[in-house]
Formats: sequence, structure tokens, C-alpha cells
Amino acid sequence: MTTHVGRPAGAARERLLSVALDLFAVHGVSGTSLQMIADVLGVTKAAVYHQFQSKEEIVLAVVAPAVDSVARIADLAEARRSPASRREAALSGLVDLVVKNRRLAAVLRADPTVGQLIREYPDMVELSRRIGRLLTGPDPAPEIVVGAAMVGGGLMIAGMDPTLAEFDDEALRRHLLSGARRLLRVRTPGVGQQT
Repeated sequence: MTTHVGRPAGAARERLLSVALDLFAVHGVSGTSLQMIADVLGVTKAAVYHQFQSKEEIVLAVVAPAVDSVARIADLAEARRSPASRREAALSGLVDLVVKNRRLAAVLRADPTVGQLIREYPDMVELSRRIGRLLTGPDPAPEIVVGAAMVGGGLMIAGMDPTLAEFDDEALRRHLLSGARRLLRVRTPGVGQQT
């Protein structure tokens, strides 16, 4: 792949991923071809294949930083002592991740191809289970399990909802945490609860 003078090959890869994410946001993963990515980059399709062997590899590379972040959130939360503090650490981390990555959340939620691809990878399935256990705690009541599923889906939707675009990051974070805690029937930390 041709690169600008002084730009390392890694920068070309990052540029490709950025262009792919932009196209995924507009056309969806299914509606974006490798040729479309090449056209925006001003390179040949073979140059795209030089970086990635398939669109699936591009999708996985686009979501990899977010998946790594979720794994770190799970690791940090699991290191906490009490179920309540583990839940709060996981919930806060997930909300921060969604707020920070609104555009990526929109692409992930909006395209069923991405969800199917993620569900096919055992590591991602296990990571989803870990987060679920952190949010529900041990021996959860059915309504907490349902609440955790709604929180997960709701956070993804919130990342793409245009009606929430007017909220600055801190306001969105505050409201997402408040709503998620209500769904999980969790008190605000410091208000009658030890964490």
C-alpha cells in the first residue's frame, strides 16, 4: 500500500480502519465493499488486500480496541472485593466506553452483521458473559438478568441515538449511569450502600 512520505505503514492501516468505520457508519458493514474502501483511500483493491485479507478482518480490527477495553473493564471490576463494587466498576467502565466511542457504538448496534460476527468468536462470547455476571451479581433474580440485558442493549443504542447527540459527554455519562442503575435496582454509590 502506498503511504505518504514520513507516514509509517501503521498509519496507512489506521487510515484504512478510519475510512472503513466512516463507510460502515453510512452504508453498514454489508453495504460497504472493499472496493468502496479502496476508492475513498485512492488506492487499488489489491492495496486493501495487502493490509487485510477480508472485510471480516477489517470489522474485527475496527472493533478490537473496544473489545480490548471491555476486557480491561472486566479485569478491573473482577478485582474488586464486593459484588456491588464489581457491578459499579463494570457499569461505570461500560458507560465511559460508550460515551467515548459514540460513533463506534452506532456502527456496532446498527449493523446485524457486526453482531453476528462478534457472536461467532468464542473469546467475545465469554467476555460478554463475564460482563453479564458482573452486572447481575451472584444468583440474580430474573428481573435483574432482564435489566442487565436491557442495560447492554440500551448503552449501545444510546451511543447512536441522534436525540442524545446534544448531550455533552459528562451529562450523557451521568444520565446513562442513573438509568442503568435504576434498571439493575442499584443504589447510587455512597447513598446507603458500601462499595
